[in-house]
Amino acid sequence: MPKLAAPEVTGFFDRRTSSIQYVVADPATRACAIIDPVLDFDEKSGSTGTFNADRILDHVAAEGLTVEWILDTHPHADHFSAADYLKRRTGAPTAIGERVVDVQKLWKAIYNWPDFRTDGSQWDRLFSAGETFTIGSLEGRILFSPGHTLASITYLIGDAAFVHDTLFMPDSGTARCDFPGGSAKRLWQSLQEILALPGETRVFTGHDYQPGGRAPLWESTVAEQKATNTHMSKCGTEAEFVDVRTARDAILPMPKLILHALQINVNGGRLPEPEANGKRYLKLPLDALPGAKWD
Repeated sequence: MPKLAAPEVTGFFDRRTSSIQYVVADPATRACAIIDPVLDFDEKSGSTGTFNADRILDHVAAEGLTVEWILDTHPHADHFSAADYLKRRTGAPTAIGERVVDVQKLWKAIYNWPDFRTDGSQWDRLFSAGETFTIGSLEGRILFSPGHTLASITYLIGDAAFVHDTLFMPDSGTARCDFPGGSAKRLWQSLQEILALPGETRVFTGHDYQPGGRAPLWESTVAEQKATNTHMSKCGTEAEFVDVRTARDAILPMPKLILHALQINVNGGRLPEPEANGKRYLKLPLDALPGAKWD
């Protein structure tokens, strides 16, 4: 079996949201893709910023890279996507999985947006399962990986799998499934496809919450995940996994930015249009989600 190409992968950790953003570069052509970039938002003041995205652009410039894609794995619930900002800065096309339209329809109802477009046209390309694309001479392939959300995908680029909210580092387990449209059963099925990849496949996760106060980590392998993932190594069946995941989700509070972030991220990372006074406003539906923790 021919050896898979090994892209250069640089991770950028955002401490505010415990997110990892990636630049994936082709060593031969210096073409690259940016995966899951963060647009900064401070919920206390309402301030937005581009510190994370500009850090990525500085890296791209310093390494002499050309951005060919700006990719999101799914509409995020805990940070704003910087996809639109980076498209305006680089001219590169944006992309996400085609099932984002299902997420758009779900959140259109939650936000009561009668005029919101739910056709995915906020992105330049919608990827379907099994579809391929290129980054310079590298080939990427799409795995449909729902469970955390209806639309989650994995980008398999050479020997690297960008799984975001499916697998965390082995000491942290797997992603929650209690958001609107989530399913622990479907996540189990998605994980089986990811863990069927060659054992040496590098796995890059989208969050690290630093259990025990350790330093942030974001790279493992399929073999390591199969052997030591705190959920997967203990759950031999779908039913066992669903029980473990459901019990864990029942005690987790909703992410503090979920209602802020989804209205940005189902719109391709675009902020709301300014109103007559020149200011932008978020819309926060009350009593829209379960799971309030009062004590």
